[in-house]
Amino acid sequence: MCGRFVQSLSPAEYAQSLNLDLFDSTPIGRYNVAPTTGVHVIHQVGDRYRDSVIPWGWKPQWATGGRPGPINARLETVATKPFFRPIWKSGRCLVGADGWYEWKTDPDDKKRKQPYFICLKSGDPLLFACIGQLPHGDEEPGASDGFVILTGAADAGLVDVHDRKPLVLSPDFALSWLSSDTSADDALHIAEHQELPAEAFEWYPVSRDVGNVRNKGPHLIEPIDDPLL
Repeated sequence: MCGRFVQSLSPAEYAQSLNLDLFDSTPIGRYNVAPTTGVHVIHQVGDRYRDSVIPWGWKPQWATGGRPGPINARLETVATKPFFRPIWKSGRCLVGADGWYEWKTDPDDKKRKQPYFICLKSGDPLLFACIGQLPHGDEEPGASDGFVILTGAADAGLVDVHDRKPLVLSPDFALSWLSSDTSADDALHIAEHQELPAEAFEWYPVSRDVGNVRNKGPHLIEPIDDPLL
């Protein structure tokens, strides 16, 4: 499960990986992005692309109760689950990231966990396939806007094979994912068959400081020499 990630580059740098020459060149500088916080999201508006900041997490208006909405959606059920029906066909978007964190748990002591940072071996930005309720035209994000990250099958974990991993697309397929010309069926095919393979990634242990959302800064992605696990 993807529960924390890094978005340190500028919106322009993430867009450049898609050969899009637009967006703000100011670095975002976030090394511990947590659920419910505002995140830069790339989406299509008419015949152009837009960078919007909307919360990580979403639920439909009919979902009552005080609990926040989910932050991830399972690829296996996202196209058919009524919960995500309002955003599946028309809410495709991308989140640019440097990498994400995953925790390895001691099987003999569930409270003993070691975080790892996962990124591309190439050093290129990651492009998470997402769906969300998104702003239209030039309007500001609304109170109901938000997004979820699609996650791969249970055997797709990297650090721990039991973990789910975010769906990461290559730039070419990421653009097709974004395009309004891509049907919902074709988008599902992309998600099911075109995610980057495990061999494209590398990972290493990092400080347990990342477990506290108040901790920020580039030291969080520096490798450590004495991991717990």
